[in-house]
Amino acid sequence: MGRGRKDKPFIDGVLITDIGAEGKAIGRVNDVVVFTTHVIPGDVVDIQVTKKRTKYMEARVIRVVTESPDRVPAFCEHFEVCGGCKWQFLPYEKQLFYKQKQVVDQLQRIGRIELPEITPILRSKKTTYYRNKLEFGFSNKRWLTTEEIGTEGDDLNKNALGFHIPGLFDKIININKCWLQGDPSNQIRNFIKNYADENGLEFFDRRIQSGLLRNIIVRSSSTGDLMLIVCFFSEQKENREALLSAIAAEFPRITSLMYVINGKGNDTIHDQEIMVFKGNDHILEEMEGLKFKIGPKSFYQTNSEQAYELYKVTREFAGLKGGEVVYDLYTGTGTIANFIARNVLKVVGIEYVPEAILDAHVNSELNGISNTSFFAGDMKKILTSDFIAQNGHPDVIITDPPRAGMDEEVVKTILEAAPEKVVYVSCNPATQARDLAMMDEFYKVTRIQPVDMFPHTHHVENVVLLERRMI
Repeated sequence: MGRGRKDKPFIDGVLITDIGAEGKAIGRVNDVVVFTTHVIPGDVVDIQVTKKRTKYMEARVIRVVTESPDRVPAFCEHFEVCGGCKWQFLPYEKQLFYKQKQVVDQLQRIGRIELPEITPILRSKKTTYYRNKLEFGFSNKRWLTTEEIGTEGDDLNKNALGFHIPGLFDKIININKCWLQGDPSNQIRNFIKNYADENGLEFFDRRIQSGLLRNIIVRSSSTGDLMLIVCFFSEQKENREALLSAIAAEFPRITSLMYVINGKGNDTIHDQEIMVFKGNDHILEEMEGLKFKIGPKSFYQTNSEQAYELYKVTREFAGLKGGEVVYDLYTGTGTIANFIARNVLKVVGIEYVPEAILDAHVNSELNGISNTSFFAGDMKKILTSDFIAQNGHPDVIITDPPRAGMDEEVVKTILEAAPEKVVYVSCNPATQARDLAMMDEFYKVTRIQPVDMFPHTHHVENVVLLERRMI
């Protein structure tokens, strides 16, 4: 039964029946699809429509009338406010079910190609404390609870060190405990917050762009290395050195303590000079005896254990016998390239970010690998017929593009190169499906393996093996 304004009405008693793309919950009202969030199949909810179209509506949940029998209690005190881990109230087995369903739906609906049976999703052994990198922001205008707003006074501490509130660039929720990264991540963050409060250090004001403390980045590795980067908005040498010295004294296990003065309009530090205060300028990750050097600007999969599973699937799908020339497109810091190097004749890696390619070279040298070569630049400009003629015809192409998928020109070049196999690793099954459709005339999808990298979120990785059709 509807009530309220006709264009954006309130609607009572909507049954949530499914979860679709991007983790959106789905219900129906008079055969019109309704998309909403923060609920799961089996919930019955009252909603307010926020967008109305002929074939669908978007809405926000006003009240959960009846809870789904599948609901489980959220384990984090910051659930639904910080914006992360949105599926905490969904049992992990159900999370895996809907992630696998998302892969199937998008490959079938968007790709519209013949598919083999999809192998069950690889579950994550850890569902908490699985991330090796987290970034927390400072703010002098933290997100206040309803109770705090009602009793707001001059003595209320409005400083925060935590995560951005979704959709509000200047509001940060102060995080007491985050379940994403293991110790001592929480202790480090809380120590810095308390030290800054006690010593009157200025927290960043994101609206007027002022203050001292901007954000911190905590990186850990399976080898026990630990990196902390403290990002300051302005240089106050005495305060900066005092804070960093206090951190070093409190946490001697930090192997790389670094800082950056970032006074520009955004938080990215890839274009900034990062200084070592104490320890090394990197940490080391290890996988099958291979060591990977990770600097403050390096990309590395944020779930180390599942990254290993992902790379093993990729290697298995490639079916390497030792004599292949392999192209690793969107190679990043060369992790996959170096991981498979001992199984092939030669690996050629291409990546847009020059700093990542420098890391890829370092990682090859670190492991005594001499059969890799890496190139930096725009993929569609580098990967040409002339480039292939100079670097050898690929027997296998491994491609792991960003969420936007591959440029059409890159797909055309792959088809012209006509390798026997293409292994397509994707963090977005929708764009992967689009690209597979472009390749379907010449390549048949023979294997599909979803991998769960990020429990309690809708995100899913998917690995597809394409084999050249006999035409």
